[in-house]
Amino acid sequence: MNQNWKGPLRLGAVLFGLYLAIHYWDKLSALAVLTVSAGFPLVLGAVIAYAVNILMSAYERWYFPKSQNRAVVTSRRPVCLLLAYASLIALVALIVRMILPELIQSVTLLLQELVPLLQALSVKINENQGQLAGLFASDGTVNWQELATKVINFLLAGLGGVMGSLVSLVSATVSAAFTAIVSVIFSIYLLMGKEKLSQQCALVLKTYLRPGWYSRLLYFLETLHSCFRRFVVGQCTEAVILGLLCMGGMLLFRFPYASMVGALIGFTALIPVAGAYIGAGVGAFMIFTVSPVKALLFLIFISVLQQLEGNLIYPKVVGSSIGLPGIWVLAAVTIGGGVLGIGGMLLAVPLAAACYQILRDDVARRNSGPSTKRTSA
Repeated sequence: MNQNWKGPLRLGAVLFGLYLAIHYWDKLSALAVLTVSAGFPLVLGAVIAYAVNILMSAYERWYFPKSQNRAVVTSRRPVCLLLAYASLIALVALIVRMILPELIQSVTLLLQELVPLLQALSVKINENQGQLAGLFASDGTVNWQELATKVINFLLAGLGGVMGSLVSLVSATVSAAFTAIVSVIFSIYLLMGKEKLSQQCALVLKTYLRPGWYSRLLYFLETLHSCFRRFVVGQCTEAVILGLLCMGGMLLFRFPYASMVGALIGFTALIPVAGAYIGAGVGAFMIFTVSPVKALLFLIFISVLQQLEGNLIYPKVVGSSIGLPGIWVLAAVTIGGGVLGIGGMLLAVPLAAACYQILRDDVARRNSGPSTKRTSA
């Protein structure tokens, strides 16, 4: 009798849950957004831990792998974790060191060129609008007293908006710093106890899932992990190749800031396909401060290089590393970017590779099963 009531009870519970979800959709969606926002530092920490784990695992394979000494075994994880974070910090510092000084220099050159331009245009502006009247003396020097008066009046007029923007900026900076600190701390906890955490999750899944479901879920997670890991390695390899090609081409065509722009484009190329265009915009701006003609030629050069990279190098390097044909890499990047932007580009390729591998294995299993039985018969 009890068995007869289980089906209707489950159906009633599902229908009642759907009713609550539809009736209170606004409140439930707001609660979901709040939950995701509150847990974002933890999610970001898990992403950081996953990326750092690739480098940390490589260091652990090199750190006296066959030694059974207790001190070596005990220190392997902390030392390799410290080396992984130190390597990433050193890499970022090197890139910033290559980019920031020359970027400041180009902005300084632009500002130096801007003052004579303002002096040349001051006469026409004074005649037509009178906005900068009195800012320049008869000998061409800046009238600092008049300039200070106008700046003070402007600041007083817009003090409320400036203060509001300042408060928002400070709040956003503090929030970002707090998120970064919590994420890094959480990632360290995850990496230090990843084996124990993995065993606990496996035990929970074994307890509450059927054996068939557990084996399928484990296969899916292992395939997804393998695809994501190979994607990260392939993406970093492709970024290095693109950065070196850009630097070599700029040196060949005698463009300024070759090493800096090459490093910048290689760094932004970690974003699939579209990342190099972001670095190209900054590079073109810097070259523009030296020569507008060379900036235009640089844009033509980077467009050709990006087409070569997007249609030949990227599908071959990243596609071969994750076992996904080039045509599906392009399709995944296009669809992922259209749905979720840059984040979609980063997630679409390894997800597509995992689905491709699962589908390929399932097709091979289904096709090989009957033939094997007939052969054995």
